[in-house]
Amino acid sequence: MDLRTLKKLFPDLEEELYNEILAQAEVREVKAGESLMKVGQTIRSTMLVAEGIVKLYREDDEGKEFFIYNLNPGQACSLSMVCASNHEASEVHAKALTDATVIAIPIQNMEKWMSTYKSWYTFVITEYRKRFEELLKTIDAIAFTNLDQRLEKYLVKQSETLGPKMKTTHQEIANDLNSSREVISRLLKKMESKGWVRINRNSIEWIRKD
Repeated sequence: MDLRTLKKLFPDLEEELYNEILAQAEVREVKAGESLMKVGQTIRSTMLVAEGIVKLYREDDEGKEFFIYNLNPGQACSLSMVCASNHEASEVHAKALTDATVIAIPIQNMEKWMSTYKSWYTFVITEYRKRFEELLKTIDAIAFTNLDQRLEKYLVKQSETLGPKMKTTHQEIANDLNSSREVISRLLKKMESKGWVRINRNSIEWIRKD
C-alpha cells in the first residue's frame, strides 16, 4: 500500500494521518471466500477495504445466511468499529466475495485519531451513517419489495460490480436475498425465458438489453 493509492481511496484525510495509516496499519491480501471476521471473535482492529468486495452477514444455527451489506473499495466496516471501540466480540461474519485487500487499523489508533484528526472523526461518522442506511435498505427490500424485483436489482448491481458474467450459485444468491434456493431457481428460469439472463454452471450472465 503506497501513499498515492491511499489518497485515491480515502481522499479527504490529513497528510499526517496518511503517514500514520501507512506506519501503523496492517495490509492484508485475502482470497475469495476467505473469512475476515467470525461471530464470537474478539475485534482488535477496524477494517477498511482497499480492493475487492467484502460481504457481511449473519448465520443461524442451521447455517442459513442473512445478508447485511457488501463493502467496496474506499469503505469501512462500521460494525467492526463499534465492536472494537466497545471491546466486544463480533456478532456478524465477514468474508471476501472476491480476492481483496483490506487495511486493518488497530483499535488504539482508531480511538486516538478520533480526537486528533477531524477528518478521521468525520470519516468514521459518515461510514456509520452510510452502513446504517444500507442496512435499512436491506430491511425495506425484504419487507416491501417483491422478490422478483429484488432479484432483478440484485443482478443488475452485481453485474455492474463483478461484470456481466458472475461466478455465483443459486444458493449464494438465495443467501444474499434471504430466500430459498428453490424460489431463486424458479425466478431465474423465468428471467432466462425472457432473455434477461444466461444460466451456466456456477455462473449467471446478465444479458438483458435495456
